[in-house]
Amino acid sequence: MSEQLRPQPRPGVLQIAAYVPGDDRSAAARVFKLSSNETPLGPSPRAIEAYRANAEHLHVYPEGSSRILRDAIAAANGLNPARIVCGNGSDELLTLIAQTYLEPGDEAVYSQHGFLVYRIAILAAGGVPVVAPERDETADVDAILAAVTPRTKIVYLANPNNPTGTYLPFSEVKRLHAGLPGRVLLVLDAAYAEYVRRNDYSSGLELAAEADNVVMTRTFSKIFGLANLRLGWAYGPLHVVDALNRTRGPFNVTGPALAAGTAAVSDRAHIEAAVDHNARWLEWLTREIAGLGLRVTPSVGNFVLIHFPEEPAAGAPEADRFLRERGYVLRRVAGYGLPHALRMTVGSEEANRGVVAALADFLGRA
Repeated sequence: MSEQLRPQPRPGVLQIAAYVPGDDRSAAARVFKLSSNETPLGPSPRAIEAYRANAEHLHVYPEGSSRILRDAIAAANGLNPARIVCGNGSDELLTLIAQTYLEPGDEAVYSQHGFLVYRIAILAAGGVPVVAPERDETADVDAILAAVTPRTKIVYLANPNNPTGTYLPFSEVKRLHAGLPGRVLLVLDAAYAEYVRRNDYSSGLELAAEADNVVMTRTFSKIFGLANLRLGWAYGPLHVVDALNRTRGPFNVTGPALAAGTAAVSDRAHIEAAVDHNARWLEWLTREIAGLGLRVTPSVGNFVLIHFPEEPAAGAPEADRFLRERGYVLRRVAGYGLPHALRMTVGSEEANRGVVAALADFLGRA
């Protein structure tokens, strides 16, 4: 066997298509970034104050277990803080789960239009990604269960899902869990849970509190407005939390993030204002964009998925260019298998009205 001339990454790594985040590229004088599902209300004033106060301690390592933040999350949600693990965004926790539970050749399942980080995490851990088809751009429990084999170790479910905005009722999540072998870890990614106003929805905390093979992840990047600090948390069985604490970095959450996150959790008025703003404008955007003749996937998150015709003159790439020229930056989602759609964050009133007006101009010219 010939000697390798340079170091080689593990099998699977070069199959990864690097994650491309939403951007704000536009030549317009004023730009509205609507590509990353950031809240237009920004962070809580309490979080900003706590962040600034922490600046005096930048020379000191953060507390390694995220204790103050875990206690705050536990108090706000009625949880056991010992069963919470915090991370550098929920992305880190989703990746840690793959690194901790997958051996080379093990399989992990996610839905057809599921969050791209799942595939990246699985391949980076040496695992095999298995994609379960969706129905009406919504995760299909039967398809997910049919994709499970003796090699399956993890099932990732984004609920609500990004980029479609669709969700599974809690009854379906429980049916999914009931159909999984006990050796399979069900990961409920509830990054957008705070926005959902449906009586049949649950983030999955109940299952994570009761089952030995369920973990739920959450983020501070969306409704809490702390995306720049990279902060997330997971709740699950003690044995899962113990394993993740053994594999995460010893200071994986920064001091400023801990301080800001702890303050943000306590500001219920700010959270409720963000929920109210989103509920109003999500409904308005869905109605107004559909009124232009474009299909909008029903969403319960803080974004809408807008579908364009396949004709070249009126397609998603052309719409994207047209909107960017006017300062409205949406998200292309071809990497999710949706080449004819754009995802739009629910923005400020000015941004929302501006996009609808620009889309009307675009369709009038197409």
